[in-house]
Amino acid sequence: MLIDGKALAADVEAETKPRVEKLAARGVVPGLATVLVGENPASQMYIRLKHSACDRVGIRSENVVLPEDTTEEQLIAKIVELNERPDIHGILLQLPLPKGLRSQKAMMTIRPQKDADGFHPENMGALLLGAEKLVPCTPRGIIYALGRLGVKLEGAEAVIVGHSNVVGKPIAAMLLNRNATVQVCHVFTKDLASHTREADILVVAAGVPGLIKKDMVKPGAIIFDVGINRVGNKTVGDVDFDAVSQIAGAITPVPGGVGPLTVAMLLSQTVQAAENQTAAVEMAKKS
Repeated sequence: MLIDGKALAADVEAETKPRVEKLAARGVVPGLATVLVGENPASQMYIRLKHSACDRVGIRSENVVLPEDTTEEQLIAKIVELNERPDIHGILLQLPLPKGLRSQKAMMTIRPQKDADGFHPENMGALLLGAEKLVPCTPRGIIYALGRLGVKLEGAEAVIVGHSNVVGKPIAAMLLNRNATVQVCHVFTKDLASHTREADILVVAAGVPGLIKKDMVKPGAIIFDVGINRVGNKTVGDVDFDAVSQIAGAITPVPGGVGPLTVAMLLSQTVQAAENQTAAVEMAKKS
């Protein structure tokens, strides 16, 4: 079975649009600011996709473009400015940043309530404590897809290949929060196949083309391939799709799998941030 990320993303957008309309009835238009430093072509493409998605659901978006030679002080000053704007509910810093700019410092400047990407230490800490607020978008998309597939997470054997802050660590925490049994592996794991063969749910985000072969997968496993790799003129994932799809219970393609879901979850989280901030303002007025 193919996990159609585009179709699932369309469903998320359909669920998000009424929330936008409900906020509009209260005089609030959710606003997302993206911050792009430099002229990285891939980053420019991702920004365009995100803004197009915002337009589809009624989120007001603006792209703050800073030159390649922007200093760290200038970048942080711009983020602080966006933090203070009441019409901006979510802020996304597009990575990677040019050399000399520390992404962690810049992301920590984003106010946690406006952290649409879910990477601020306060939000990551809440995730680890089992009190999820805004969370990284790709893991949230995976959890959403598992729910739509009707996969029972409690007691499931989940294996994560990759331990990044963007995917590996947060998806492990989210699965643990739902009582799955989780193993986290990576490129330094000895005998990787002995772990991946145990997985009912396999999430691969290692950045190694074709890392997961057919003989490394349990028949019937649910597989999320988060890898995006250029091999020649093709974009491929971390899983040998043609071979593994023959025995997987369900699998995401690359492209068209996890990517569209990630963008859709950014929309959902921007609206969630707007809902939270609107509620806080209304509560403050009553007190």
